Amino acid sequence: MVPESRTCAPRSRRTARAALAAAIAAGALLAATGCTAGAPPGAAPDPDRPRIVVTTNILGDVVGELVGTQADVVTLMPPGADPHSVEISAREAADLRTADLVVANGLGLEEGLVQHVEAAADAGVPVVEAGDLIVPLDYDQGDAEGEVDPHLWTDPGRMLDVVDGLVAAIGAEVDGIDGGALEATGASYRSELEELDAELEATFAAIPAERRALVTNHHVFGYLADRYDFRVVGAVLPSGTTLAAPSASDLSSLVTAVEEAQVATIFADSSQPDRLVQVLADEADVDVDVVALHTESLSAPGGGAETYLEMMRSNERLIATGLSP
Repeated sequence: MVPESRTCAPRSRRTARAALAAAIAAGALLAATGCTAGAPPGAAPDPDRPRIVVTTNILGDVVGELVGTQADVVTLMPPGADPHSVEISAREAADLRTADLVVANGLGLEEGLVQHVEAAADAGVPVVEAGDLIVPLDYDQGDAEGEVDPHLWTDPGRMLDVVDGLVAAIGAEVDGIDGGALEATGASYRSELEELDAELEATFAAIPAERRALVTNHHVFGYLADRYDFRVVGAVLPSGTTLAAPSASDLSSLVTAVEEAQVATIFADSSQPDRLVQVLADEADVDVDVVALHTESLSAPGGGAETYLEMMRSNERLIATGLSP
């Protein structure tokens, strides 16, 4: 059960929002599709526990690592969902407007949630977007060429900047957080990200340069390619969003690129059907495997990618295996 919210707003505003949050916590959010972390199992609503609502489960995991039991972290996006198309109920939209802080990816990723995040900001809820905490990249090919790429989490280096920004935002905006404890968990998680980055660099460096070519179901690995020296050959969906659709000429051009680059493996996101990817593999005049990765969402429990760190290490192994001789 989700506890009442407590914000940095003036007392009258805080009281009104806490009352609304209490009503939501009394039953409505029991049917929510997202998940809540931070409160002990079976705990009663606690008006003194701050509540942070996060749009994506990747960021939800990171925020949960930073705040521990100091706050409840409500993640709107369930495991295995597609952040480009995820939608929320009216109850969850109301939950956003009563949070102490909203954390979003931004950069156009959560296409179905933009209006709700904006409504929360209009209601006076502090909002921090991960995209504002990094130097973003633009897509360099496909229909989205020149547009900003929101898939920043595939680069652990940029996630270090996200963690620094989140620690600062949580400490400044959320009442009741122990700043010293927050800094300590932030430093600890930073160390884990630095270790992850070093692991990925070593693993990917062992892949021959001529085989370091990526084809995916849509353009999701621009940041990973930029950091670890991969070539993005193309994507089945020539866009930065899964809501696009490929044309016959798009597929024909990609088949040609796959053949010329002699790509051995095509990677499909586990949240998306791989039918189009399999069609491409069947059309290409090379021996091509299709491998599912968790690229935009964490897995359900037992799925092997339950946390951001697990997701990145799982993808590391699968990419290395798929591209190595």
